[in-house]
Amino acid sequence: MSHPRIAVIGLGYVGLPLAVAIARHFPTTGFDIHPGRIAELASGIDRTGEVEATALKSSTLRLASQPAAMKDSDVFIVTVPTPVDMANKPDLGPLLKACRSVGSVMAEGAIVVFESTVYPGVTEQVCGPELERASGLVAGRDFFLGYSPERMNPGDREHTVERIVKVVAGQTRQVTDTLAAIYGSVTGAGIYRAASIQVAEAAKVIENAQRDINIAFINEVTMICQRLGLSVHDVLDTAGTKWNFLPFKPGLVGGHCIGVDPYYLAECAQALGHHPEIVLAGRRINDGMGEFIADRIDQALGGSRSSILVLGLTFKENVPDLRNTKVVDLINQLRHRGHQVQVHDAFADADEARLAYGLSLVPRFDDGGYDCVVGAVSHRPYVEFTAATFTSLLRPGGLVADVKGMWRHLALPDGLRLWEL
Repeated sequence: MSHPRIAVIGLGYVGLPLAVAIARHFPTTGFDIHPGRIAELASGIDRTGEVEATALKSSTLRLASQPAAMKDSDVFIVTVPTPVDMANKPDLGPLLKACRSVGSVMAEGAIVVFESTVYPGVTEQVCGPELERASGLVAGRDFFLGYSPERMNPGDREHTVERIVKVVAGQTRQVTDTLAAIYGSVTGAGIYRAASIQVAEAAKVIENAQRDINIAFINEVTMICQRLGLSVHDVLDTAGTKWNFLPFKPGLVGGHCIGVDPYYLAECAQALGHHPEIVLAGRRINDGMGEFIADRIDQALGGSRSSILVLGLTFKENVPDLRNTKVVDLINQLRHRGHQVQVHDAFADADEARLAYGLSLVPRFDDGGYDCVVGAVSHRPYVEFTAATFTSLLRPGGLVADVKGMWRHLALPDGLRLWEL
């Protein structure tokens, strides 16, 4: 393929920046099943904040919500979510739906490459057969599969798709070379050819599982430090003076990758008859942090029913991304203990919060009168709080609960108390 026509399926945090970047080099169609999303993008609005309005409006990217618009494409790049269900089992529903959409329009010679996080074997053993059923074509003969794991980090302006090493793998060397050429035109950081599609799948799923386990260790250390009456941040600052100490921080571990990918690895391991003790232990610790933090805040409040303001709902700072946020666990646990909880987020969409979690975000919080303010997400506007801010928010004797350590060096007004991890 000298100049392939490309379709990117799924225009979220991963797909949209990729589609805009590829459209600078190849004729590209961006497909999303939500017409509302397409309408927003067509007007130059990206609610994820990943692509600037000027870049979106000037892009040659063709937007579509109907599969027929992808019919002339040679390469299909699938970037749909791969979440887990209520039992923490992989939910491949969105991926299979994308396969059916692609299969309904692709022609002989097409390449279908997946960026969605999966466990080893999904691309060839699950997606391939689904594409065959939808298209009537045969994988490896009439069309070809590839895998190039996404490495996007929402809100990260340094590690953008143009600046990260892209892993590629195809069913054949020719497919791998084609993917290397496509992605190589986008990124200046280089291309890594994985030994096989399953190797690339495995590499992706362990990247975030490794990070999850490292954070789980720090969270367990945090639990120990709490019982010792020590600030884990003081401990980490001190340990961090050693040259090879890894700088992980404690907290609530959610999001679309770190809070999900370990379960994909665990599912694969268990299907092979292996119980992944470390992987699942890390998840248990991190999944339990909401309850642990709520319990410590409740103790600091003396167990009395209190009026609490939780600042931040998204899964990370300075982005509107609410996917799999563990702040919800903290809120629910505080309410379970009888506290009246209000929630504010400087970036999240109020309608999305209501639909996804049944939470009503307060539009403002400057009326004050709270017994406790919880800093759950270190959004920039919260980091910039001053002592006077807390004076206006809290009743005398009120508690500042700093989950993220963003106010630990701020001198609080007399009479206010600080709790931190």
